[in-house]
Amino acid sequence: MSARVRAPELRGRGWLNTGGRELRLADLRGKIILLDFWTFCCINCLHVIDELRPLEEKYADVLVVVGVHSPKFAHEKDPAALAAAVERYGVHHPVLDDPELDMWQQYAAKAWPTLAVVDPEGYVVATMAGEGHAEGLVRLLDDLIATHEAKGTLHRGDGPYVPPAEPETTLRFPGKAVLRAGGNLLVSDSARHSLVELAPDGETLIRRIGSGERGRVDGPAGSAGFAEPQGLCLLPAHAAEVAGYDLLVADTVNHLLRGVRLDTGEVTTVAGTGRQWRSTVDDHAHDALSVDLSSPWDLAWYDDKVIVAMAGIHQLWWFDPIKRTAGMYAGTTVEALRDGPLAEAWLAQPSGLSVSADGTRLWVADSETSAIRFVQDGVLGTAVGQGLFDFGHVDGPADRALLQHPLGVCALPDGSVLIADTYNGAVRRFDPATGQVATVADGLAEPSDLVLTADGAVLVVESAAHRLTRLAPGALTAAGANTVDGPRHRLERRPTEVAAGELTLEVIFTPAPGQKLDETYGPSTRLVVSASPPELLVEGAGTGTELSRRLVIDPAVPQGVLQVTAQAATCDADVEHAACHLTRQDWGVPVRVVDDGATRVPLVLRGLDT
Repeated sequence: MSARVRAPELRGRGWLNTGGRELRLADLRGKIILLDFWTFCCINCLHVIDELRPLEEKYADVLVVVGVHSPKFAHEKDPAALAAAVERYGVHHPVLDDPELDMWQQYAAKAWPTLAVVDPEGYVVATMAGEGHAEGLVRLLDDLIATHEAKGTLHRGDGPYVPPAEPETTLRFPGKAVLRAGGNLLVSDSARHSLVELAPDGETLIRRIGSGERGRVDGPAGSAGFAEPQGLCLLPAHAAEVAGYDLLVADTVNHLLRGVRLDTGEVTTVAGTGRQWRSTVDDHAHDALSVDLSSPWDLAWYDDKVIVAMAGIHQLWWFDPIKRTAGMYAGTTVEALRDGPLAEAWLAQPSGLSVSADGTRLWVADSETSAIRFVQDGVLGTAVGQGLFDFGHVDGPADRALLQHPLGVCALPDGSVLIADTYNGAVRRFDPATGQVATVADGLAEPSDLVLTADGAVLVVESAAHRLTRLAPGALTAAGANTVDGPRHRLERRPTEVAAGELTLEVIFTPAPGQKLDETYGPSTRLVVSASPPELLVEGAGTGTELSRRLVIDPAVPQGVLQVTAQAATCDADVEHAACHLTRQDWGVPVRVVDDGATRVPLVLRGLDT
């Protein structure tokens, strides 16, 4: 029997959602504590926040969720930015600010997100990485409640969460905006779970579509429900007439696309089931209402269809509002930066879309690689950006320039593109004709989108300032641009040290209690392995059905990242009309080649590591 591990004390720069109180583990003794190690840029972390909401409600008198914010990007270390993110994403539990990742290291976290469960006596009883653990957590919580109630060590009662004061502003963390004919603006008011129509001045409220409460409700404008909506797309007149609605909305946290009739404000669901996508990659067209989506973040009309930035699975999808079908457009679900044919390219949390004036190019803000990408002639390319771990605020030649988690793009008539460089608080401009990047405005509060008006003005959705801001006249001219040579950052994730030559990659998967591997339609497991750079792997890249793979590491490549995707199909055992389940997870494993490195790399596929 392994020794019990006492949970390390909770220490950090400060606490949020506690009314100013500093919490210690002793204050929470008698409760089950669920530590959620997250960073607010990470879509998988945001998924976990939403997965935990029902558990927080169901186990409110025995469970205390504590968010431990361990940041990736430099901007995320700003305590004001963290406070804004906690409000923006509706985090209704205490949050510990861990700017130097001290708690991350104390609890041996290796990936965002990571969960750790502490029992009522203060011992760590389980850790798990990734998302999709809700079912397993329910079983674990029920067991812990039964055990500690019998021992007398479980104390029921209210938790330490103290809600912050409700702010008074017209907008609250607006996400995206589009321009209507006539000059009015439609804005996704994300933290208020609604859409807002503003007058051309960008301030005067015309109307609100949505109740303002988090929910999933079709119907009239006053009662319709959204959950943190983001992208908006006005359909061309011919498509709107057939579809029966004018505006398409990326209802991000509901994992849906919603249609809105602008004359009445009526809202209908037009794509998605509301379940988060956890399936296999295919190139088929699907009935739009029968297919699962995953955090759609932005929308654009391109190539006679709507393209969807599917941030949750690092892909672009397409949606046809006339045929009412949807399918995958670009990306493999591997989270990384790789150019090439659409079906083979890699993206990382695409979050902004804009189409060039001539309609030939689709610009993409690929936020987690801090890159601006583009689709043209069936190929995905990169204009600015280095990859998952390189970011900063550096202007100049595009091959040296750096961004920091951009969320929006806006194509200009001259062929250049404006960038909402969100975590740098700036608007940047990339000009393909010169290959140069320049800063046209800075000092902004998390800009997330840009809108070009009919008279050539530019409006910035200044999300963390809860407003739309007009750029100064002349900002887009050469005289109005600045050249910034700011800091360069490289995220240094602790690599796994491996030996050159043969290496065994093993994905460990145990079906949940009451389930068994399902081979009704063929092999029940699938493993996809690749590397960045590709030269890291001499052998072992590709797709197979075994969860163990022999790899050969090139000794001439000192370091890189193993990209691993594993999935397993299971079904309920020994029951009539058994339900089927698909468990899937992606990893980016940094490795460094050393003489005495490991010859085996184990990964756990959505298992509870107890």
